[in-house]
Amino acid sequence: MALADLVMARTPPSTRRASAWLLQGLAVAAALGALALVAVTTLENLRARGLPLGLDFLVERAGFSVAETVLPFSPEDIALWAIAVGVVNTLFVSAIVCVGSTGLGLLLGIARLSENPLVARLAQVWVEGVRNTPPILLLIFIYTLWSQALPPEAVLQLGPATLTMRGLTVPALNAAGQATLTPELATILLGLTLYTTGFVAEIVRGGIQSVPRGQWEAARALGLGYAQTLHLVIIPQTLRAILPPMTSQYINIVKNSTLALAVGYTDFLTIMGTLINTSSHAVEGTLIIVAVYLAINLSISAALNLYNRRVALRER
Repeated sequence: MALADLVMARTPPSTRRASAWLLQGLAVAAALGALALVAVTTLENLRARGLPLGLDFLVERAGFSVAETVLPFSPEDIALWAIAVGVVNTLFVSAIVCVGSTGLGLLLGIARLSENPLVARLAQVWVEGVRNTPPILLLIFIYTLWSQALPPEAVLQLGPATLTMRGLTVPALNAAGQATLTPELATILLGLTLYTTGFVAEIVRGGIQSVPRGQWEAARALGLGYAQTLHLVIIPQTLRAILPPMTSQYINIVKNSTLALAVGYTDFLTIMGTLINTSSHAVEGTLIIVAVYLAINLSISAALNLYNRRVALRER
């Protein structure tokens, strides 16, 4: 037995616990001290440069316009309302991408396991193509294709939707009966949905393959068809396996929504960048950005973890 092991064996449990708490306390104190040093140094540098510090800018006039918003907004509104508008824009994009990529990813994941080699290979091409392409490159490609490939007066009918240089018109439940998505909004929605679908498909494929083969055989013995087996037997069991990795994908969608800046769609990060530039409150603005994204992602994680606990198998 080594000397250290011998010493630990002869040390009373209460002493070992006290030592562990002491070491943890020292580590926390060191971390807090480092943060305090950074804060004090930052404050001194801001005072030396004459830069303002505080949150007064949040109740001042925003002074800029936003091209596309879910909530009403004008340059006369206060900066705090501009931040709320940006957060809603981000949540709007993220929610649509989450729903779209989940539905397409489910279908694509099932297609990856198809006994038809053509269907399986085409699904594999989609998955491998988008998973190995940087998302910003995919967004720029779609936006460039939109602006360069379509003739100025071209009108393409895609089922109930209409595609033109001015955007994508889709049916909607409003007074006009339709809604027009600008090229910027349509690009970020389409690009992120296509990108995330590849990852969701692989998660679904792995979840389906994790279900014991005996479940398929039992369903066939009961006379269930392939679609019924998936719907009634396999997918409910797959859900329990895919929820944890799907949580990570939904969080990634929120983070990837910041790429809207590359195609000109105004999201929360874009609005915060404008506020920082116009108010010179870089420190406060950066902390607000971190706090908002942290709150959104922690809320998503908490909600899905709660649902995961509800559907998890309980041993009796």
